[in-house]
Amino acid sequence: MEEIKVTKNYRITIPYRVRKELGIQIGNTLFVQVEKNRIVLIKKTSDIASLGLKLERKVTNEEVNETIKEAGNEVGSTNA
Repeated sequence: MEEIKVTKNYRITIPYRVRKELGIQIGNTLFVQVEKNRIVLIKKTSDIASLGLKLERKVTNEEVNETIKEAGNEVGSTNA
């Protein structure tokens, strides 16, 4: 475990070893969540299942794709 310091504006630097191991690069998106007394950073990937989200029921790929399509249509209609 490595120790890091919180700096001005509550910023932290991800240690080089961790960045290298996870392939984190400038511009990548990370998800942040709190688990008890821990801050957990999760590298965003194109695989939504890798997030391990807990839902009330199983969601099918078709439902996910339809939701994404609907969201895209909503965004497109607001930019017109």
